Amino acid sequence: MDDEIRKLKNFSQFMAVETAEEKALLPSGPRGQSCTFLQKNVEATDISLQDELPIHMAALPNGKRVAMLKTMLTSACERNCYYCAFRSKRDFQRQTFKPDEMARTFMQLYQKKLVEGIFLSSGMAGGGVRTQDRLLATAEILRVRYNFKGYIHLKLMPGSEREQVKQAMRFSDRVSVNLEAPNNRVLTSLAPEKRFMEELLQPLRWVEDVRKNESPSQGWNGHWSSSTTQFVVGGADENDVELLATSSYLMRKLKLSRVYFSGFNPVSDTPLQDHPALNPWREHRLYQASFLLRDYGFDPEDLPFEKAGFLPLDTDPKLAWARANLSDTPLEINRADYQQLLRIPGIGPVSARRIISARIRHPLHGIEDLKNTGAVASRAAPFILMQGKRCPGQLSLF
Repeated sequence: MDDEIRKLKNFSQFMAVETAEEKALLPSGPRGQSCTFLQKNVEATDISLQDELPIHMAALPNGKRVAMLKTMLTSACERNCYYCAFRSKRDFQRQTFKPDEMARTFMQLYQKKLVEGIFLSSGMAGGGVRTQDRLLATAEILRVRYNFKGYIHLKLMPGSEREQVKQAMRFSDRVSVNLEAPNNRVLTSLAPEKRFMEELLQPLRWVEDVRKNESPSQGWNGHWSSSTTQFVVGGADENDVELLATSSYLMRKLKLSRVYFSGFNPVSDTPLQDHPALNPWREHRLYQASFLLRDYGFDPEDLPFEKAGFLPLDTDPKLAWARANLSDTPLEINRADYQQLLRIPGIGPVSARRIISARIRHPLHGIEDLKNTGAVASRAAPFILMQGKRCPGQLSLF
C-alpha cells in the first residue's frame, strides 16, 4: 500500500481547491486543512497517516459529519486551464490510479476507520467520456465488489454523455460539475479550451432531467443524487452580479443543492501565477448571498450590489438589505408572514416557523419571547415592532 499512499499524499496539496461538502468558514478560519477527526479504535500508527492524507471533514446534506477522502484518479490532464495546478503545460510529477487500485486503497483506509466517504475527481486524460468511464468503474467496484454503502461524491467530467451522468447517479450520493465561471465570457479567461454550455452546463441539465423524469428507484438507495457546482472567484474579471445570477438559475431551475465558491490563489507555472489572490471576505459574502437566494426567498435583484456589481465586503448582505429597506418601516413581528420574517436579520427558517407557531397561542411581547424562538434578538431588534412598538435599544446597532 506504500505506493498508493505516496500517490494520495502527492494529491493532498492540491485538493483544497475542491470545496465539496466542507462547511463555509469565516475568512479568519483555516482553509483546506486535513481533518483532526479520528474514529474510535484507530491504531496509533495510523494517526500520522490520517494527518498526511487528503482527508477532510465533510458536512453531508443530512447534517451528519464524516471523514472524507478527497482525491482524484489522475493528476494528468490534457486541458490547459490558466489557473489550475494540473494544467497540461505545467511541469510537475503526475500520479495515476487505476479504478480497482483506487477502490482497493479506499477500502483499506475505510477498514482502518480513517475514512467514511469519498469525493472522487480526476484530471482529464483521453477525453471526457473515457475519463468518466474510469470514474464510473471506480464507483461500481466500490458499490458492487466491496458492497460499500457509505457516501460517494462523484465528479462529472466536461463532455460526459447523458447515459454516463445517469450511471453516476446510480452509484453516488452526490454528483457535481465545476462550471468554474458564471458564463462563457469569463470561462474564456480561465479555461479557454472548455465550452460552457455544451461541456459544463449540459451535464447539470441532464442530472435534473433524470431526477424529474425517471424513477428514483433506479438511483442509489432508491433516490437520485443531489448536485452541486463550483466557481473560481477572482481569477478573472467576473463580478458578483454574474456569479449570483447564475447561482440563482442553477439552484432554482436545475435544483442544485449548493453552489461553492473557490477563492482564486495563484499557482506557480501557470499563466495567472502573478494574479493577486482573492480577498477571502469576498468569498464569504458570496456564500452568505447564495444562502439568501437558496433558503430565504431573495432574488438577485434584492441583493445590495454596489455600482461595479460587487457586494460590500464590510457588511452581511442580509443586514445591508434590512438597513436599506426596514430601518424606517420595521415589520410587526406578530403579523409578518413567513417570507417577511426571513428578511429580518437574526431570523432564519427554523426561528421563523417557531415565531408563527408561538404567536398562534399568544402575541410576542418582548425580546425574551423572541429569544425563545431561537432568533438572534439583538440582530432582529432594529427592524421589528412588537405590539406596534419598537424594541428598546435597537438603535445601538447603527
